[in-house]
Amino acid sequence: MSSGSPQSLGRVLIIAGSDSGGGAGLQADIKTVTMLGGHAATAVTAITVQNTLGVHGVHPLPLDLIEAQARAVLDDIGTDAIKTGMLGSAEVVERVAAILDSSDAPVVVDPVMIAKGGAPLLQAAGIAAVRSLMVPRAALLTPNAPEAEALTGITVADLDGQRRAGEALLALGAKAVLMKGGHVPGATVIDLLLTPDGETVLEGPRLDTRHTHGTGCTLASACAAGLAKGLPLEAAVTEARAYVFEAIRRAPGLGGGHGPLDHGWPLRNRT
Repeated sequence: MSSGSPQSLGRVLIIAGSDSGGGAGLQADIKTVTMLGGHAATAVTAITVQNTLGVHGVHPLPLDLIEAQARAVLDDIGTDAIKTGMLGSAEVVERVAAILDSSDAPVVVDPVMIAKGGAPLLQAAGIAAVRSLMVPRAALLTPNAPEAEALTGITVADLDGQRRAGEALLALGAKAVLMKGGHVPGATVIDLLLTPDGETVLEGPRLDTRHTHGTGCTLASACAAGLAKGLPLEAAVTEARAYVFEAIRRAPGLGGGHGPLDHGWPLRNRT
């Protein structure tokens, strides 16, 4: 069972790593999907030991265990969208690609490669596997500038670089690409949504804060939640960007490094 009736919209299967600090990874994903009205189910790919200061350990889970989690969800609960995050190795990428082929739900691929503090989370063979196996399966690919550069070899330092890299990723098979502009210099953050039908420029002010840990995970999961609810792609991306912007703006300032966002801001916004 993969997709369901309109009465059961909002199910998101998240295939990603755990972040003990709660700022990124599955923890960010679950909070995001929940706050946007969806049901989050998970298949854990790795246990990481991390906090706002960095990643202190990565412990991959066995391939059969990763697959068993995903199959258990798909065979019973089903899903309306799938979000992939940290996969960690080419072997995991290959196994996850096979899982994706058993579902007709749209897949949001966040090609996680480097943690906010700079720790590598995917080696060269894994990057090649993401390029060949995950990009063509993506209903939406959400790379930041360094990830897009690693996948395409194209320098992404301005809007033109974002456009050229995005077009290259479409050519590799992605159905849509959200080229994130957080790593591109400038007072304005420009994200570029590209599809075979054209492009949409999405602009917003840059927030001056170091508390951006988990921003990419949060954005991708928010997009998946929107798609799972049945929103059109551009509407899902617009809702996701608004949610993330406010979560960054309200970041609680936890820890001595790159702190987490305020995923729960919609709850506090009601009081």
